[in-house]
Amino acid sequence: MSDNAARPRFRVERLLPLACILAAAVLFASEFMTAFEFTPPGAEALADQSNADRHSYAQAVLAVFAVVSLFVAISAGSKPAATAVAACGVIALMIFLVGDLPDANNVGTLDDADQTFRTAEAVPQSGFWMQLIGALGLAVSGVALATMSSAQIAALGPGGGRRPKERRRREPENGGEKQADRGNPASPAPTGAKSESG
Repeated sequence: MSDNAARPRFRVERLLPLACILAAAVLFASEFMTAFEFTPPGAEALADQSNADRHSYAQAVLAVFAVVSLFVAISAGSKPAATAVAACGVIALMIFLVGDLPDANNVGTLDDADQTFRTAEAVPQSGFWMQLIGALGLAVSGVALATMSSAQIAALGPGGGRRPKERRRREPENGGEKQADRGNPASPAPTGAKSESG
């Protein structure tokens, strides 16, 4: 047997848990970043708004719930938990598409007593793009995880899929030892056979 055949092949799907965790971390961090700066034409920014102010930390809650569901899915091979990861990603993406994307680069009047009748453009900032990356990544990786079977999901954990193979290898070895003992001519004969020969 060649060395290439003996070595286990690396599968791309084993990166899915890492992709889910990274996407959830980006989504969580984006809630504490600036989503928009309100800038009048040809002037500096008058105000800004964070994602937390816009969503009331909803994206952060979804990110945490997605990570918890991911660990449940991998440890128990739970397909419903994997579906929950996908649902968190899809909901996070919908929040971005419906609540944030339409406001990007819009020009309107600032709702601020100190800036009365001042028009400004909602310029996307780093939190806006981080939210897009995190929500899209969590949705894609979560949906990919949810399409797998329970056995495939369980195999994504540390050492997944190795224990059954080890057990199968040990069983023939134990059985072979028993057969060798039975066929060994040097093994002692039963007590009944000695009494008959005498």
